[in-house]
Amino acid sequence: MIKVALIGNPNVGKSTLFNELTGLNQHTGNWTGKTVGSAIGYKKYKDEVLEFYDLPGTYSLIPHSEEEYVTSDFVLSKNYDIALIVCDPLCLERNLSLVLQTLEVTKNVVVCINLLDEAKKQNINIDIKKLSKILKTNVVGISARKKEGINDLLDLLLQNNSSSFELKYDLKIEECIKIIDEYTKSKFESIKLITQNNSNNLIIKEKIKQIIEYLKDSNMNFNDYIMSTIINECEQITKEVLYIKGIKNKIKLDKLMTNKITGIPIMILMLMTIFWISIVGANYPSDILFNMFTRFGNYLKDFCINFQIPYFIYAPLIDGIYKVLTWVVSVMLPPMAIFFPLFTLLEDFGILPRIAFNLDGHFEKNGTCGKQSLTMCMGIGCNAVGVTGARIIDSKRERLIAILTNSFIPCNGRFPTLIVIFTMFFSITSNNLLNTTINVLLLTLVILLSVFMTLIISRILSRTLLKGNNSFFILELPPYRRPQIAKVLVRSLVDRTLKILLRAIVVAAPAGLIIWILTNIYIGDNNIIYIISNFLNNFGLLIGLDGVILTAFILGFPANEIVLPIMIMTYLSSGVMADINDISLIKNLFISNGWNIITAICMIIFIVFHFPCSTTMITIYKETKSMKWTILSFIIPLLIGITLCMIINFVGLMII
Repeated sequence: MIKVALIGNPNVGKSTLFNELTGLNQHTGNWTGKTVGSAIGYKKYKDEVLEFYDLPGTYSLIPHSEEEYVTSDFVLSKNYDIALIVCDPLCLERNLSLVLQTLEVTKNVVVCINLLDEAKKQNINIDIKKLSKILKTNVVGISARKKEGINDLLDLLLQNNSSSFELKYDLKIEECIKIIDEYTKSKFESIKLITQNNSNNLIIKEKIKQIIEYLKDSNMNFNDYIMSTIINECEQITKEVLYIKGIKNKIKLDKLMTNKITGIPIMILMLMTIFWISIVGANYPSDILFNMFTRFGNYLKDFCINFQIPYFIYAPLIDGIYKVLTWVVSVMLPPMAIFFPLFTLLEDFGILPRIAFNLDGHFEKNGTCGKQSLTMCMGIGCNAVGVTGARIIDSKRERLIAILTNSFIPCNGRFPTLIVIFTMFFSITSNNLLNTTINVLLLTLVILLSVFMTLIISRILSRTLLKGNNSFFILELPPYRRPQIAKVLVRSLVDRTLKILLRAIVVAAPAGLIIWILTNIYIGDNNIIYIISNFLNNFGLLIGLDGVILTAFILGFPANEIVLPIMIMTYLSSGVMADINDISLIKNLFISNGWNIITAICMIIFIVFHFPCSTTMITIYKETKSMKWTILSFIIPLLIGITLCMIINFVGLMII
């Protein structure tokens, strides 16, 4: 039996190849002392049985996560006959780093260049024979998804695959490594020992000291030197074997997208474009849904009255549950159905990793991980999705920071209320198109404020409750790809839009019933919702709001979308959810109840910085399995919102 260790970077098609090779002849097992599962499969070919170990994806044999430790330990154990390294020609230079490290450990290596069909679409050609000659080992090109080149690969695995390739370091360092190698019997182990700068052997200690002294002049430690050598070698090999048609245009585009000066402005411009399309595109379907649900609700009410169904039965169902549900659907569905496909298109095209690249330095300076920028982007669609997306962050400490700060980013459930306030108090023209542009600019400024606060609070958390060192972060910049429109629509509409809408409906239904009860049960001359808002009024005025607004936020805990209609309903002293759809009427209602420009600004701030909705809170608890972090995720944004509103109100009263 020939044992084959199947290794490679994440997302190179390694598991696809494994499944194609082994079919149903596979099972999952845990390596000793590890909780990470890896698959083992078998293939009979030309009277030989090959046993494949599908190891977790890794970028390096110097591990930084549990998955990478599993792969590194297995490769270093040499409990296999051949190391089969799968590479992606679209990211060959990065993949070659793992190839060169593995060649330092074992000479029994076969390099498999997968995804040749994808490379062809991108006008990428790779000289397989030349790469084989440089690496001094067998190299084969395949397309596992299309089942091309599989037999050629199997033939190579049955051959003698012994490479004579060696990385060449500086002469003085090579001499030191050679002496250490006599004791470790492995060049890679020698390098690892020097990197850790730890040994009880006096000769090894002396050689490590010599290397450190030698590198002092160049302000470089040994680990940096090794990685620099590997990177330079990978770059040189890639230049010799890879030919890309149109690469200059892609490099120019990347220079713009990842440039320190142009990268972030382009990112903001794209965000504004998505907002503008979402807002304009959502207006008409929202109105259609709202009117349709209103007519159907009236029909249901007339039906109940005609058939003499008691008021106490149909009113909670129609005026409570039905009105809240239909409002949530009317408000949430159209913008999400536009926003998520547009956002997913950016993801498919390869823009999101470049956004993470642009923001990585800012997050690193504030004690957290650049991947948090991706979870932050997900939060714009839905904070619950952003919280779930924090799983991509390996460090538990940094993952908690991302979860605790994700609700600082306003989800699109808060956008409608923000846009209504922008339109009422900040419109300077009667031109609808120009007003929409102003709303988009204001919404973008609000997002930028929330990003700024995310960085500030991340910094505070990383230095107080969640102290620790920053994790190692390898950022993959995939090539620009033409998005697959059909898959984008299915993934964004089914996996994101409908799932989020369903979660909102589940929590909004009981909320509708509770709201109806609070507005229709009286204690003396006043209903319960009035009593609550009156109790909260003094505190509300202190922070530039009022008791009605605070009550609306409390009752809107299940879904942010219902905050505005609850406010209107309470101001009108009606027992049903309001159907006002005229912005000017809403503005007059608010002004008659004491609103001014300071109230509007404080309202905007409080919409952005208040406790997460119930769906997000449930998701936070599921992800953290901790009541402590769930409560903190509720308290932190609320305290920030109250503090900012109090400051704005105080300054506003001083000016006015």
